[in-house]
Amino acid sequence: MEEQLEIYPRRRKEDLASRRLRKGMYVLPSLFTTANVALGCYALMQVIHGIVQYAVAKATHAPVQEWWHFDNAAKAIGFAVLFDGLDGRIARMTHTTSDFGRELDSLADVITFGIAPALLAWGWGFQQISTDISYTEVVTKLTHLGTIASFLFLIAGASRLARFNITVNPQPSNPGRPGKKYFVGMPIPAAAGVIAAVVHFSAGDPLVWWGSAVTWLLIVVIAAYLMVSTWRFYSFKDIDLRARQPFRLIVIFGLLFAGIWFFSKPMLFVIALTYMFSGVFWRLQWIFRRRGGHPPPTYKEASQIS
Repeated sequence: MEEQLEIYPRRRKEDLASRRLRKGMYVLPSLFTTANVALGCYALMQVIHGIVQYAVAKATHAPVQEWWHFDNAAKAIGFAVLFDGLDGRIARMTHTTSDFGRELDSLADVITFGIAPALLAWGWGFQQISTDISYTEVVTKLTHLGTIASFLFLIAGASRLARFNITVNPQPSNPGRPGKKYFVGMPIPAAAGVIAAVVHFSAGDPLVWWGSAVTWLLIVVIAAYLMVSTWRFYSFKDIDLRARQPFRLIVIFGLLFAGIWFFSKPMLFVIALTYMFSGVFWRLQWIFRRRGGHPPPTYKEASQIS
């Protein structure tokens, strides 16, 4: 009997608790994904409220005092970007990644970072343009083009997620520094963040001048193209939060958090557009270096997309 106990020792109570914790940890990243979907649903509802508010005001000839519905939708998308980044990191840190979690995350991204920002871009940027008699035809055409651009944003985001699901270790067409990790094409949360940051910068007040709507049309189309491109975007995945970091990195994070907390509108606007056009800058830099006879550095590490 003693020999059997030595060969098959009893499992300790703390080991059983550890197994239960490990089994339950799979729920943790899914909770963040669920919060992502909830914020996307809330953003959709807020955009619909804003569109209905405008329709009622137009029918009753009553001015709209505040457009906080669109701003609330932009804030919801912004918080969803944060939760989307956390669920992946938590899953990797706790070793609870799974095929189910990846598929759920992709479906959540289609809703929160595809449908919600596309509807927000359409309702905020192309529905409230003032219809001057001399520009009636221009406004009508611009509204139609805005609808097409919003659809392009949605289908580009869905296509990028589909590419992510079937591609293993992709490499950007303009590789960067060895040892750095890059996204292939702008990730859909970043593209949705551009839409949300611009809307939040305006405090939700919709565009009424057709010239501003043209600029907005270009931004939406550029964001859609960058998602399906093979250009590189820095992923920040080489920053290991569990490892020791230089003190200056903590200072930078602190200043960034304080800036967003007190000056969220200009800070998020600058961050979103800077990240968006960083891919364009690196692509142009790659082209000029190749034409100038300066070969770019050899890219040894396969890119990571998420």
